[in-house]
Amino acid sequence: MLSFTLPDPIFFAAAIPAVALVGLSKGGLGGAFALMGVPLLALVVTPVDAAAIFLPILIAMDLVALYAWRHFNDRKLLLMLLPGCLIGIGLGWATSAYVPDDALRFVIAMSMILFALRYFLETYGPRRTQPPAPSKHKRGPALFWGTLCGYGSFVAHAGGPPFQIYALPLRLDPKRYTGASVRLFAIVNAVKVIPYVALGALDSRNLTTSLTLLPIAFLSTLAGAWIIRRLKPEVFYPLAYGLGLLAALKLLYDSLPI
Repeated sequence: MLSFTLPDPIFFAAAIPAVALVGLSKGGLGGAFALMGVPLLALVVTPVDAAAIFLPILIAMDLVALYAWRHFNDRKLLLMLLPGCLIGIGLGWATSAYVPDDALRFVIAMSMILFALRYFLETYGPRRTQPPAPSKHKRGPALFWGTLCGYGSFVAHAGGPPFQIYALPLRLDPKRYTGASVRLFAIVNAVKVIPYVALGALDSRNLTTSLTLLPIAFLSTLAGAWIIRRLKPEVFYPLAYGLGLLAALKLLYDSLPI
């Protein structure tokens, strides 16, 4: 593993694209980009440092995204998933030392792969019919997927796919969907600060590194929001499912003992 001293060209060659990808995701462009960020940064620092460096950046991105999407939200989606997310963060804090990260990545990946493949078969397969009617909110699935979202976000930076599995079938307006997503993950990341500080991961060295990457974080988040605002639902949903499938494949690869 490489060590670095700021400014280090090798570090920034990995860090700048990593932060830009996560920023595009935070702006609304899909969880696949977010899942590539930490592994890319982990090429030049330890995985623990990569996660710690990203958390303040994620919070800064959340602030930009909250401003960009301040006029759009789906309050019911947010309120349905938030209790489970908070439970999941608590479970992650309590059990992350005992549950293998790879096992969680594998379960989330396979769920998302099957979910996305079903969508594409129903929409574009030989027996395709009219697009399925929007699903309705259900407390049981919302609690389950919300808990997996919070848990996955804490222990494996993989909260996006469980959110998509619950939220995409609702077929909300893309702007409302993205506004609710931005608000939910802003709350999740803010709550995660407490256990990260308790674990000693947010030291002054990592915080200084985070600060140097903030300009990239701001610009890429605004770029993601600009793109999503111009997508129609018939473009947004295939794109969202496709990026979700890429995210799942990346998680599946990370979970395998290669």
